[in-house]
Amino acid sequence: MTDTATFHKKYGPWAVIAGASEGLGAAYADQLARRGLNVLLIARRESLLQALAGHLKEKYPVEVRTLALDLSIPDAVETIIHNTADLEIGLLVYNAAYSAVGPFLDHPLGDHLKEIDTNIRTPLALTYHFGQRMLANTHGGIILMASLSAFQGSAFISNYAATKAFNMLLAEGLWEEWRKQDVDVLVCTAGSVRTPNYLASSPKQTGGFSDAALEPEQVVREALGALGRKPHVIPGRSNRLASFVMRHLLPRRMAIQLMGRVLKDMYG
Repeated sequence: MTDTATFHKKYGPWAVIAGASEGLGAAYADQLARRGLNVLLIARRESLLQALAGHLKEKYPVEVRTLALDLSIPDAVETIIHNTADLEIGLLVYNAAYSAVGPFLDHPLGDHLKEIDTNIRTPLALTYHFGQRMLANTHGGIILMASLSAFQGSAFISNYAATKAFNMLLAEGLWEEWRKQDVDVLVCTAGSVRTPNYLASSPKQTGGFSDAALEPEQVVREALGALGRKPHVIPGRSNRLASFVMRHLLPRRMAIQLMGRVLKDMYG
């Protein structure tokens, strides 16, 4: 959907972007503001949010609000609901994620529970709340960010991959439930993306997945291009090919072992 007026009518006037301070979230904010949507930016770091908000206001004639918030805390959803009570939200982008990288038992249980809070509980509750409002208004869209690791067990990020599988299946199911009521749901299953968090994790060059990391702007362009057209998008031709091979040509056991070796090489 490329026509700006049509996009604004379908998904405006306001978009909520969770995990918006940099990387993919900042790219979503820029491309949505370019399409004329007002944006509410949510992330933990107030300074980064304010810098992005100032940048957007200089470039585009839109309203920008910020909300500094840890999306893993129990009252995060109630805080967002309170701060959007006066806004008509036409689009929710849930890009925030927490990942405990490394051997499963090397992390305390609290880290894994934080993954569940950030990656499952909060996006589920926001999808429920804003989905109700969108269905009542008979327009809107929801984008949940997932990961190629969601397609099979992924050693060294086992719980993270499981949380992304939840989001993938949730979005696909709601796409079918809501598409005839003019509310579009999309899951964007991304591979490696050159975000600050990804680069800070210092993945080693393996000649494989980490070397093919996409730029955030490309991922967002492909996601927004797929919204309203299909339930699921995998950005990047090489990622689509790798996913096809892993899911359809390799035995599942071999796919799990291959993913484990890749991740061990990247982070071991």
